[in-house]
Amino acid sequence: MVIEAKKAQFSLEAGIPQALAYMLGNPHPEKPALGFVTNGIDFIFLKLTQQETPKYAESYSFTLRSADGLYTVLKVLKRFAQLFRE
Repeated sequence: MVIEAKKAQFSLEAGIPQALAYMLGNPHPEKPALGFVTNGIDFIFLKLTQQETPKYAESYSFTLRSADGLYTVLKVLKRFAQLFRE
């Protein structure tokens, strides 16, 4: 898993290329690499697959400023934890 953090005044978009570069270094390329970019308030989750051509997907931006966003971020992080225990 890759976590890229930026200061609150930076756009999350600025951290995506750096996070993807780290994710390309996945020691198990047969499995998807998961990660997220955050500024402490907002989160974007990333998934990178590396078949013949690496492809990535990103989530919508979730904010901790709303109850729905907080719930979603916690749910995704809990799922990440489950995946890493398997």
